[in-house]
Amino acid sequence: MGDNIYVVIEHLQGQVSEISYVMLAAGRALASGIGGELVAILLGHQAQNLAGDLAADRVLYMDDPALAEFTPDAYQLALAELIKTDTPRAVLLGDTSVGAEVAGALSVRLEIPLVSRCSSVHAKEGTPKFVSQICGGKIMAEGDLPGPTALVTMVPGDFKAEEGQSDQPAEVTSIPAPSFDDLKVTLKQYIEPEVGDVDISTEPILIAVGRGIQQEANLELAEELAAALGGTICASRPVVDQGWLPISRLVGKSGKSVKPKLFLAIGISGAPEHVEAVTGSETIIAINTDPAAPIFDIAKYGANVDLFELVPALTEQLQGS
Repeated sequence: MGDNIYVVIEHLQGQVSEISYVMLAAGRALASGIGGELVAILLGHQAQNLAGDLAADRVLYMDDPALAEFTPDAYQLALAELIKTDTPRAVLLGDTSVGAEVAGALSVRLEIPLVSRCSSVHAKEGTPKFVSQICGGKIMAEGDLPGPTALVTMVPGDFKAEEGQSDQPAEVTSIPAPSFDDLKVTLKQYIEPEVGDVDISTEPILIAVGRGIQQEANLELAEELAAALGGTICASRPVVDQGWLPISRLVGKSGKSVKPKLFLAIGISGAPEHVEAVTGSETIIAINTDPAAPIFDIAKYGANVDLFELVPALTEQLQGS
């Protein structure tokens, strides 16, 4: 059984996905704990430049026109051959639409265990461990990582993307690709979605409203505060479900993950599917009348007060400054 940790690099149209760097940071913690190497697996076509900032001990690069864009058949075939040959201790994939399509099929194909929705992998006294979110993130399950090789899909959690980046390029080794002649699914065209609203995932200041806002008319309070701060308004699921804000403003598991410099949560309780999407924020401030609201567990600053009293006062102070 090998002790190396493999990380499958996700990329889209020439950009490495953030989850790939998160996985490299997690993989480093695990590899260091069991004495193995951290190996990045880069599948693509004329994409070797994407290896430049991967914080891995080495990069295995497979180049083929069939790998230019993600297709599940091609990735499954390429990874199956590699895993069978090298038998790494663990293979990390993102818990994303890409990773989900690949991991389950690989688990069946290779008859190896799959541990999904992990926020952390690490070693304790040399034993590989995982922490997985179950029941929609309401329960965190910890256990030994099964062997001899385990597939792991990861969500953002205990590691930051910056920890998986490096300004020292790792050694890149080209590896041969299998035959892709009999693929059942191939990519014909990539269609960009229409952009009709602000992209909250790139905004530096976010004012988030939840069920505590009570009614649509009260959104004006949050909008005035956002304007005073130079920020953008977003929401948790109850607000979007009511139709008070568009789906493009949804923060959460079924919406967007965000990492602003400031995330101000107004009347948001902090359900796991929401918390999961905001942990990358530099500073989280929460306003809620419920002192036991889970949002306070992740907030750096919190105010256990009525938002209808505090928010107008904050706005007034900002406008007068």
